[in-house]
Amino acid sequence: MELTVEAVEMESQGIRKNSTLICAPLMADSVEEIVVQMNRAKSSGADLVEIRLDSLKNFNPVEDVQSLIKQCPLPTLFTYRPTWEGGQYDGDEKSRLDVLHYVMESGADYIDVELKAVEEFNNSMRGKKPAKCKLIVSSHNYQYTPSIEDLGNLVAAIQASGADIVKIATTALDITDVARVFQITVHSQAPIIAMVMGERGLMSRILCPKFGGYLTFGALDSGIISAPGQPTIADLLNLYNFRQIGPDTKIFGIIGKPVGHSKSPILYNEAFREIGFNGIYVHLLVDDIANFFRTYSSTDFSGFSCTIPHKESALKCCDEVDSVAESIGAVNCIIRRSNGKLFGCNTDYVGAISAIEDGLRGSDHINSAAGSPLSGKLFVVIGAGGAGKALAYGAKEKGARVVIANRTYERAKELADTIGGHALSISELDNFRPESHMILANTTSIGMQPKIDETPISKEALKSYELVFDAIYTPKITRLLREADECGAKIVTGVEMFVGQAYEQYERFTGLPAPKELFNKIMSNY
Repeated sequence: MELTVEAVEMESQGIRKNSTLICAPLMADSVEEIVVQMNRAKSSGADLVEIRLDSLKNFNPVEDVQSLIKQCPLPTLFTYRPTWEGGQYDGDEKSRLDVLHYVMESGADYIDVELKAVEEFNNSMRGKKPAKCKLIVSSHNYQYTPSIEDLGNLVAAIQASGADIVKIATTALDITDVARVFQITVHSQAPIIAMVMGERGLMSRILCPKFGGYLTFGALDSGIISAPGQPTIADLLNLYNFRQIGPDTKIFGIIGKPVGHSKSPILYNEAFREIGFNGIYVHLLVDDIANFFRTYSSTDFSGFSCTIPHKESALKCCDEVDSVAESIGAVNCIIRRSNGKLFGCNTDYVGAISAIEDGLRGSDHINSAAGSPLSGKLFVVIGAGGAGKALAYGAKEKGARVVIANRTYERAKELADTIGGHALSISELDNFRPESHMILANTTSIGMQPKIDETPISKEALKSYELVFDAIYTPKITRLLREADECGAKIVTGVEMFVGQAYEQYERFTGLPAPKELFNKIMSNY
């Protein structure tokens, strides 16, 4: 199916920059439910639907196929996936292939036949294949992603089988597996659908228009997916600006583990769309950051935000680091220069310290020329990782007396010695009350979704603090902040730090001034 004129014309997103289709997989017990889903797929913005015949409980091929094709408002792709290829059909193989022949003859736009079955399918073809119907020949690997050589041989075998469109789906054990599939996609002579399943493979589904993929799959609802790691149609269109991705689109992303909770893609992609910047910002679930940078060395991968637990190891991957990040020993922003070299900096401390100073000054924002309200304060940092180092460094710079509390005392001591402060283990925090009006900053993941009932310090101990800050922003109000508020302390949420640190990153990514009002508006919606 070629793109229709309407599809190419101006959409709500602006002009469409690629011809990659969005296909909605439909799975249900009955034909009636699938018909309801078809209409939802159309109104959601899908270009075609995949009808999973193997999901139907009572399937009458002759009646049901005709009915589905007739009632579908979009082009149709029919799949009748057997259990041996990850589907639900466990009946007789000849009957299954007969149904697929019937589907083809009944006017379907596409059918999907597995590579293992295509020879038998071709041999049992009655007469010629209808010109209207495109044959997708597919191979699914639910264990791993093969080597580039094996993938090349697989694609060649699929092409040789008479496929109009090649489909390969592999499984990501590491995010670097996706690079091989991108390479295969770019060099494919035939139209190709190439997906890497699982959370580590997510960017294969989002960035396929950049590399020339024929289609991607988008679910109607989150949680109801036909393969692991599938995004929703709404996210493809509204979060990732899928229609705007082209061959020259720059790739940015948030490197972390875990990373799915991050709101950074919402912030940057909406800002990119608003100003027409040709970039896409994605979640990057990374296990080994050095391996990630070695694999994705092209200047197309232009800039990265860095979160737990990679901020310190990221610094070692950079060719050049600014002096502040060097002093802190951690980076949260990495830019790939035009010569391919990586430049690292730290915007965490500015975002967090500014938010805490504003919290202390109160809503009247007393003139900051009078010096920092942190000067002379006892500032307790929980955590000695990358964010902890940034906060400790920033507080020290502002004239505060710094105490580091960490689960392992040795790491707290190491950081305290570096910046000239004191060290505690987290277990000592509840009884640490040398004075009142202290400042507390949590930089650990204690209390983050899904473990929202956890807190690093007892409520009783919070009575000694004037202000409590939590770097976590999922949820916005953590148990720590809720209890601090109940004790009468001022509270500063991680959202304020998140927006503050994003200003400078955005400017480094785009070379443009940060749209501060827009950032605040986006995050207030959240």
